[in-house]
Amino acid sequence: MPTIEDVARLAKVSTSTVSYALSGKRPISAATRRRVEQAVAELGYRPHAGARALASARSEVIGLMVPLRSGVDVSVIMQFVAGVVTRGREHGHDVLLLTQEDLVGLERATDGSMADALVLMDVEADDARVPILTRSRQPAVLIGLPRNASGLSCLDLDFEAAGRLAADHLAGLAHREVALLGAPPEVLERHTSYADRVTRGFREAAGAHGLTAHVLPCPSTPAGAREVVDELLASAPGVTGLFVHNERALPHVLTRLRELGRAVPGDVSVLALCPEDVALAQQVPMTAIDLPAATIGSLAVDMVMARLDGDQPAETRLLTPVLTDRGSTAPR
Repeated sequence: MPTIEDVARLAKVSTSTVSYALSGKRPISAATRRRVEQAVAELGYRPHAGARALASARSEVIGLMVPLRSGVDVSVIMQFVAGVVTRGREHGHDVLLLTQEDLVGLERATDGSMADALVLMDVEADDARVPILTRSRQPAVLIGLPRNASGLSCLDLDFEAAGRLAADHLAGLAHREVALLGAPPEVLERHTSYADRVTRGFREAAGAHGLTAHVLPCPSTPAGAREVVDELLASAPGVTGLFVHNERALPHVLTRLRELGRAVPGDVSVLALCPEDVALAQQVPMTAIDLPAATIGSLAVDMVMARLDGDQPAETRLLTPVLTDRGSTAPR
């Protein structure tokens, strides 16, 4: 296996020059850098990960904390993960996945040197992880918006604006009685940030338009979604506009509407908040507000690397929601 001394000998430079050329810690002339790169390629040299970490005081690892709690749609979570992993590799970093629900894994990640930076998902309004992160030496980005970020960087879709956009869309189609079928009860009970914000925005805009609005938590199971649809239509038979913010429940909601003889969009307009692939995979292509999960994951890495490399100050970025009309909503 070739060593750094072999590279230095072939490139006719010192071993320290090879180290500086590979790490970028000191300026090296373009000609010298080219000789080193050619020698590395010719010999097939790969720096030892442990030595590289010691030399740079970095692990070249990003810790991604994804608590796999009940009510979470793992397929959507994996779109976020894919965005983090892909962009992490572009920055030369691997990704360490932490899935514990308790705080032990986070404490271990912040106390040691296993990760240069941290990205956290499934953020709650009063998230117990925030105090740990504020004491941490590593920069961190939260995908979500807690009540008090305490100087941490946050990134998310503007879910409150998404709730308003859904109500605005239905009001613009002259619907007067509408409903939000939201996250599962356990997600709402945890006050997961995105679920609370969607509800708040939907209620606010519906009230501004003078709409009668119903908000119901929706289990993700076929039986649970069926029961919620039945409950809604029994208690509010005048509902003509439906906003579904639960990717796993969405196909079951549509199936139950069809079983009850409610045509979409002829009898009831349905729009969703979900990733584009979920909207397109339904029995009726969904008018939807896109959840750009992979993009958010990618941007989270850019933000955390900017803090790691350039002492970037903490910031909060909320992406503007975009609604795509695919014909599942229509005038009342």
